[in-house]
Amino acid sequence: MDQADIPALLSRLASDEDAARKMAVFKLQSSINDPAFADVFISSGGLVILRRLIMTTGGNTLAYSLQSLSRLLEVDMGWDIFEGAGAGELVERVVELVVTNPLVNILRGAMSILVGVVGHQPGQGQKGGVVPGTFGFRALKPAVAVYPQFFELVIQQLHSADHALCANALGLINALVRDAVVNDVASGTVATGGAKGGTAAGGGGGGEDWSKFIKRLQDLGLIKAVYNLLQSSSLQDLAHPLLEFQGLTKVLLRKWREVRVDLERPEHRRALKGLHLASAPDRRHVNGVAGGVVVPIPPQQEEGTATTTTTTRKTSRKHNPEKWRRLGFETESPAAEFETAGFLGMMDLTDYVRKNEDGFQKLLLEQSTHPLNERCPVARASLAVTMILYDHFEVDKSDLEDIRGYLALNDGKNNDRLFKPLLLQWSRLHTAGLHAFFRMWKATGAQREDFDKVAELVRILIEQVVGQASRTKDVLEVEDELQEYDAGRLRELQMELLELSFEDQWGTHLFQVREELKHEALSFVKEQRIRCLLQGSWFTKPMSRNNNAHSRENSYQKRRLYQPWRYAKLSHNRRYLHYADFPERLAYDPGLEALTEKIDLSTISSVVSNVSAPNETEPVADPDAADSPAANSTASRHGAQVHKPTTKITIYSFVEDIPGGSKPESVAGNSTSAVAATSNGEPKEQPILTLFPLNHSLASEWLDGLLMLLNQTPITAETNKLVTLVSEYGLKIRLLNVRLEQMYAGPVPGAGVVPSREGLDEDYFYEI
Repeated sequence: MDQADIPALLSRLASDEDAARKMAVFKLQSSINDPAFADVFISSGGLVILRRLIMTTGGNTLAYSLQSLSRLLEVDMGWDIFEGAGAGELVERVVELVVTNPLVNILRGAMSILVGVVGHQPGQGQKGGVVPGTFGFRALKPAVAVYPQFFELVIQQLHSADHALCANALGLINALVRDAVVNDVASGTVATGGAKGGTAAGGGGGGEDWSKFIKRLQDLGLIKAVYNLLQSSSLQDLAHPLLEFQGLTKVLLRKWREVRVDLERPEHRRALKGLHLASAPDRRHVNGVAGGVVVPIPPQQEEGTATTTTTTRKTSRKHNPEKWRRLGFETESPAAEFETAGFLGMMDLTDYVRKNEDGFQKLLLEQSTHPLNERCPVARASLAVTMILYDHFEVDKSDLEDIRGYLALNDGKNNDRLFKPLLLQWSRLHTAGLHAFFRMWKATGAQREDFDKVAELVRILIEQVVGQASRTKDVLEVEDELQEYDAGRLRELQMELLELSFEDQWGTHLFQVREELKHEALSFVKEQRIRCLLQGSWFTKPMSRNNNAHSRENSYQKRRLYQPWRYAKLSHNRRYLHYADFPERLAYDPGLEALTEKIDLSTISSVVSNVSAPNETEPVADPDAADSPAANSTASRHGAQVHKPTTKITIYSFVEDIPGGSKPESVAGNSTSAVAATSNGEPKEQPILTLFPLNHSLASEWLDGLLMLLNQTPITAETNKLVTLVSEYGLKIRLLNVRLEQMYAGPVPGAGVVPSREGLDEDYFYEI
C-alpha cells in the first residue's frame, strides 16, 4: 500500500461500519511491517485508532488489529501505545483475550503482543523516554491479578495443535523467565527457592514472589509440556522458542551454581539442617545421651539444637563428632565443600534426600558397617554427579550459540545434537547418576582414594547413555540403562577414550611406545612358545598308506609293529629336536634319553603347516585297517583311537643334510618324498619329520615355536592375538601410570636457564 493512501486508510479504520473497518485493518496488517509506512502511520495518529479497535471490536476485525500491532512491534516501532495511563488497560485487555477468547487467530495475536511487552527493554524504542515499569513482568502483574488463571491457560496452549499459537505461548513464558533473570541478576536479588532444569529462577521484581511463580508453573505442567514438545515432530515450527527455553534452562542452572552457600542465610542453614535430620542421626546424640550419661545444658546453647525437659532441668544435644562426615562430606564444615557446585549442588542433594529419604537412611546405615576408608561418601558423590551433568550439558555455553548452530545446521538431521529434552529431566538424571555412582563404587570395591576414578567412570557412563540417547528416547529408558550398564564394558570404554586422548596429545610418541611394546610382546610370546617345545608334547601318528602289492602282502606285519603315538621335545640347549614313537601314550612324559631320534635345527630348511582354524578331527578308522580285526584289536590293546587328523606340521630339510642318523620319512598321503626342486639342479627339499597335533592350540604353539626358533615371523592367528593382547595391556598399564600433573607439569625449576658470564674467563663450559 502506498504511503499516500494512509489518510484514506485511517478514515476507513475509524468508520462506524464493521465491514469497512475489517477490510481496512486487513490491508493494514500486510503493510505495517514496512518501517517507512509504519512511521507515517504512527505520525498520522494511527496508534490511537488501532488501540480503539483492539479495545472495542471482536471477531476477524479484532484478530487483524492484534496482528497489525504485533507486526508493528516486531519492527521495533509503536511502543508509544503502551505509554500513559491507558497502558494498563490495553495490557489487561490483551490478557483478557488470552483468558476468555477461544479463537485461535485472536489468541495468536494476543500472545505475540504480550511477548513483545514482556521482552521489550525500556528506552529501546525510537522515541525513548518510556515510563518505567510499563514493560517486563511488572506490566502483566496487575492484569494477572484480575485473571489469576492466565498462566494456566498459557501453558495449556503448549498442547495446541496450532504450532504458531504454541510457539507464541512458549515465547511468552521465555520472555517472562528471561525478564526475571535479567532483573534479579542486575539488582543482585537472586532468590533461593524454586527448582532446577529450567525450573529455577529468581524473582522478577521480588525474588520470593518469582520463586513461588516458578513453582506454580511447574505444578501446572510446564516442564512436562516443553519436554513433550522437544520430543515431538513439530521442531521446525517451534525450533526458536524451544532452543530459547533450553538456553534459559542453562542460564538458570548457571545462576544457581554461582550462588555461594552461606550459613549466614537462613534458607541455606535450613537446607543443611534438613539433610542432617533426614539422615536419622544417632538418637544418643539427639536426646543428649552419650554413653548413657545425661549432659547438662551449657549456658549458651548452639542455634538449631534440640532440648528435652527432664522434670525441671534441661539437657542439651551432644552432637555426633562425625555429624557431617557420616553423610559423605570430607570435613565437619560442609558449606565450604559446595564451593564448586554452589547452591545448585545443595539443591540437587536436598532434592535427592527429600525424594529418597528411606533409601538415603538405609544407605548410610549400610555404609556405617564398613571401615571408614571403604564407605561411599554420599554427599561428595552427589556434588560430583551435579558437576558431571553440568559439564555434559555444557551449561556454560550460551543459548545464542545453540540458535546459531540451528541456523547453520537446519537440515533436519542434526536435531539430536541441538535439542536436549533430557536437560529438563535434571533432577531425575541426577538421582539415576547418583545411584549409578553407588553401584560402581560397590562393583569396583573402591576406597576413598579411588573417588576420582569412580567419578570418571560415572562421567563416561553419562556420556555414553545420556549423550548417545536419541531426542525421542524416554527418560525411563535412560534411567534403566544407567542402572544396568555393565561395569566391565564401561571400563573398556574408559581405556578406549584414554587411548584416544593420548593419541591426540602424544601421537608420535605413542606410536613409538606401541612399536616398542610390540617388540617386547613378541619376545615374550617367543619365549613362551619355545618353553612349550622345551616341555615336550604328545602327537598322534597315522599309519602310512601304501597301494603296491608287495606292501599289501606285508600289511599285517606293519600293523603289528604300528606305534600310534609320537613324543617330541626340544633339547635344553635349544639346538636339537628329539622325538620317538611309542605304542601307547605313557602316563608320564619321557626324558631326552628315551627319545632315540633327533634333528639338528640348523639343518631345517623350512616348516610347513595347514594350521588356519581350530583343529577338528573325527574318530574315523584308518581306511587300510577298516577290514582288519587284528588292526582294530591292536589299537584297542594299545589304548589308542585311530584318528584322521586334519592339521599337521611338516619339517623339511635338504636331501644331503639329513641329521645324525635320522632318515627322511614319507608323509601320509604322499607318494613321493621330494617336495620341490630348483630348476638349476640344486639340492631339493624333503620332509624329515611330520607332527600331527592333538588340538589347534598345540599346533599353534609348535608351529610358531619352530618358526621363532628359526628367527621367522609367527603366522597363526592365536599367536598374533596373544602378541596384540600383551602389547595392548602393556600400553594400558603405562597409560594408567601417567598422572595428569605429569602431563602438564612443565619443565623443572631452573631448566633452560643459561649461566651468566660474569666472573668467568675463557676456560669454562656448562652442560645443557
